[in-house]
Amino acid sequence: GLSQYSSDPRTEWDLSTYSTRQQVLEAVRNLRYKGGNTFTGLALTHVLEQNLKPDAGARLEAEKLVILLTDGKSQDDANLAAQTLKNLGIEIFAIGVKNADEAELKQVASEPLELTVYNVLDFPLLSSLVGKLTRVLCTRIKEKSNKETTGSTVKDFPVNTGRQLSPTDLKISAVTSKSMNLTWSPPLRPPKKYRVVYHPSKGGTPKEVVLDGAVSSLRLSNLTSHTEYLVSVLPVYDTAIGDGLRGVTSTLPLSSPRSLRVSELSHNSIRLSWKADQGATHYLVLCSAAPDGAED
Repeated sequence: GLSQYSSDPRTEWDLSTYSTRQQVLEAVRNLRYKGGNTFTGLALTHVLEQNLKPDAGARLEAEKLVILLTDGKSQDDANLAAQTLKNLGIEIFAIGVKNADEAELKQVASEPLELTVYNVLDFPLLSSLVGKLTRVLCTRIKEKSNKETTGSTVKDFPVNTGRQLSPTDLKISAVTSKSMNLTWSPPLRPPKKYRVVYHPSKGGTPKEVVLDGAVSSLRLSNLTSHTEYLVSVLPVYDTAIGDGLRGVTSTLPLSSPRSLRVSELSHNSIRLSWKADQGATHYLVLCSAAPDGAED
C-alpha cells in the first residue's frame, strides 16, 4: 500500500489493490509526486485510520510494517502519532532525504534504530538502500512471525468500535472574521489526547492544536477573514485511534466602514468622515472623477 502526504494525506493504493509485482511497479511508474508541507503526524494517523483497516486489505494475523519516507522536519507532532502505532505492535522504518531531521527520524522509528533509521543526502542515493532495506524488512517479518508461532503473545490490531472510540456531533459556532468555536461529543471511552488540525480549503499551511482527552471544545483564533476552513478532530489513544470528525465552514468577511459623509466642498477639495471600524489598522481611500453623465 502507498500513501503520499503534505498537508493532507492521500491514499494512492491500498494493501489489497494490486496482487502482482508487475501491477505495483506499473502503479509506481504512474505515480504523481505530491509537493507541499510536511505534516508527518497527520500522515501516520491517516495510515492507521485509513490504510491499516481490514477493509483496506490489512489482515489481522499479518505483521504490520510502515516505511516513512520524508525530506523535511515535521510541522506537527509526529512522535505522538508514531507512538500510537508502535504501541499497537506496528513497526516503523524511517528514511530521511536531504533536509530530514535525523533526531526526529530516530524518535519516530522503532527499535533497534540501527536497523530502522536511514538517511541519505539526495533522492538518487535512495537506490543504495534498496538491497539492505529489503533484507532487513524480510528478516524482521520472519523474526516476528516465528515469535508468534512459538507461543509469544502478539498484540491484536484493534478494530475501531465506532461510538466507543470516536467522537461525534462536531458543531462549529460563534464564527467571526478571525475566529470560530468547535465543540463535539466525546466518545464513550475518553481518549488520551485530541489532535485538531485546520487549514484553508484552497491551500495554505495547516495548523495543529493538541488537547487533553478530557476537553471537548476549542476556540480557533487568528484566522484569515472570508476564507473556507477544513477542520479535523482526531482522538488518540495509547493503543488505538478513533475515527476523526471533519467539518468545513467559512470565516466572515471583514466589516466595512459605515456612515460615510462628505463635507467642506471646495473647487479642488472635499472632506470625508466615517465611523471607525473596530480592528482596522489602516484605511485606503480611492477617489476618481465620475464618468460623463453619471451623478457627481
